[in-house]
Amino acid sequence: MDAWLTDARDALARASGMPAERLELDDEQARTLLDLARIAAHESDERTNAPLLCYLVGRAQGEADLDDLADAVRRSSRP
Repeated sequence: MDAWLTDARDALARASGMPAERLELDDEQARTLLDLARIAAHESDERTNAPLLCYLVGRAQGEADLDDLADAVRRSSRP
């Protein structure tokens, strides 16, 4: 993660009382989230849907694997 994102992660960890390591993104997770953001923006023609979708994925991730959630989004956006 770049310095800005690391600082934001640390602030979120402090605010939530959670260890910063739980909020660490590896390269594959970052690629997956960026791909989902791309899908949301392009499929809906609304750029604002990209961060909102990533938020929903983050909320759901406590109960499911990121790859499974990404697959569900990808399937839902296919014609």
